[in-house]
Amino acid sequence: MTDDDRVFRALADPTRRSLLDRLFERDGRTLGELESGQDMTRFGVMKHLRVLEDAGLVVTRRRGRQKLHFLNPVPIRLIHDRWIDKYTERRVSALAELKANLEEETG
Repeated sequence: MTDDDRVFRALADPTRRSLLDRLFERDGRTLGELESGQDMTRFGVMKHLRVLEDAGLVVTRRRGRQKLHFLNPVPIRLIHDRWIDKYTERRVSALAELKANLEEETG
């Protein structure tokens, strides 16, 4: 499985996206903080966090007895650059060219 496959697999689940959203709102949350507000067991949240960690979307750091979870946006950015930018480039270029042509006509 490639890195891209792991990221797409991790992002495919709404619970994992919700966990990422919560980390985006405030980074450095504990498992207990991430578990609150979820309709699942602590073990279920741990399984989702493991998938996010395997994809590189979440990194952890220990602070004493606590394990803090942090959002790593780099894999999402790499997906964006590879899969979104290249497909939107032509449209953006066409719009920029249209704008320039319209400005020449009116200017």
